[in-house]
Amino acid sequence: MRLKADLTLFLVSVIWGTAFVAQRIAGQQESVYLFNGFRYLLAAIIVLPFTLRNPINKIPREQYKWMLVAGFLLFVGSALQQAGVVYTTAGNAGFITSLYVVLIPIVLFLFWKEKPRWLAVVAVGLAAVGAFLLSTGGKLEVHAGDALELIGALFWAFHVIVLGKFASRYEAMSFSVGQLAICGLLNFGIGVFVEPFQSVNNLPLIGAIVYTAVFSLGIAYTLQVWAQRHTPPTDAALILGLESVFSVISGWLILGEKLAWIQIIGCGLILFAVLLSQFKEWNSSGKIVTTKF
Repeated sequence: MRLKADLTLFLVSVIWGTAFVAQRIAGQQESVYLFNGFRYLLAAIIVLPFTLRNPINKIPREQYKWMLVAGFLLFVGSALQQAGVVYTTAGNAGFITSLYVVLIPIVLFLFWKEKPRWLAVVAVGLAAVGAFLLSTGGKLEVHAGDALELIGALFWAFHVIVLGKFASRYEAMSFSVGQLAICGLLNFGIGVFVEPFQSVNNLPLIGAIVYTAVFSLGIAYTLQVWAQRHTPPTDAALILGLESVFSVISGWLILGEKLAWIQIIGCGLILFAVLLSQFKEWNSSGKIVTTKF
């Protein structure tokens, strides 16, 4: 069962990595808010049947408040991510977005006064160097798309923290539908005013909406919930961390995107930093103690 769960998580990381290609295709159509609005609302509809056993009148009032907070953070993070991918590659977007894992201990320290572990501090330093090399190619010039992805990663970090600290108190599926719907409505509400509605009426963009909604947001999240019940948390974190690698591979295979050697080194530093952030300090026996999520 554990091998099956690990292979399932591997499939999830492939789906999430290739989703950046779909987002890049949408970005080439210069669609941000309408693309996000349609895909998140469609994802909410896909997950909705799983919540029918929990009547809406049984949802606690506090849950609505945290669904609004989580949905708003998801909206900002997704909007920045999609706006960034208009100007950068799928691979860059995937690796820079993965920095949210490294940013989490920093956010916890600044806003919740939780002291970061020294390994987390090292990971932040490595990630910063890696992000610089990936975004600039070693030159003192940061690309706008990569900057948007980095700011978006900060909001992804806030989103994960909110889910961990508050959403865990409530029924998972109804909470998921709520935040997806809120995110979709906020994106859609802005999109109808700032983007031409007819821009959505083309096959590449429709395909990107369906792929990300059905596979990335619908199927992959459902598979993740099942698989993480049957595999250790550290295994899950390490396998899902491959998402950024697959974003580069799929960008190269499908879109013909390429990286300079110094950017590949930056990717390696980011991946190592993300993996390093999943471990605790060495214990008294000299062994690394893995983080339990």
